[in-house]
Amino acid sequence: MNPQSAIPQDEARVALVTQLAGRSIVFVGLMGAGKTAIGRKTAGALGLGFIDSDQEIEDVSRMTIPDLFERYGETEFRALEQRVILRLLEQGPQVLSTGGGAFMNAQTREAIAAHGISVWLKADLDLLMERVSKKQNRPLLKTANPRATLRKLMDDRYPTYALADITVPTRDERKEVIADEVIAALCGHFGIRTAIAAGEGQP
Repeated sequence: MNPQSAIPQDEARVALVTQLAGRSIVFVGLMGAGKTAIGRKTAGALGLGFIDSDQEIEDVSRMTIPDLFERYGETEFRALEQRVILRLLEQGPQVLSTGGGAFMNAQTREAIAAHGISVWLKADLDLLMERVSKKQNRPLLKTANPRATLRKLMDDRYPTYALADITVPTRDERKEVIADEVIAALCGHFGIRTAIAAGEGQP
């Protein structure tokens, strides 16, 4: 495909799925970044299935993520998470959202690189705090100062998240807008030039 010739958005999305060649689009990033919500919108726009690895872990274990953390500790949880993600990656093409700590595991990163295209949804601290404060199911934030804890997680994890194939800044915007930006970034990654990837036709 000639990367210089722009093609209609619908054709570009078909071309994108073809370029995936069975691989998964894998969302990574911190809790509250919107991996599940944006992942669902991206999957819908591309006509792909969507899987949330945290939901899959809960289904497999018949326990909630907080209960798994409490009963088995983070190390055991990460081992389970790795096994589940490795299995899910064999089921592409699809869109897969992962837990915030999943991409920190070197073996999981290698598997994602082999079987998927990783997309980091990069968010700032204020946005993340606003979102995570609405839910009480964040085991890593059960601390005296959740904001400081989240800031440390950002400092620790953002250099590793930056290894993802694609980085898309996220913000307080409609999910459809961010999903379109993700698809445009994916098209750019594969050299598919479309109206949206070229920055044209945006509202």
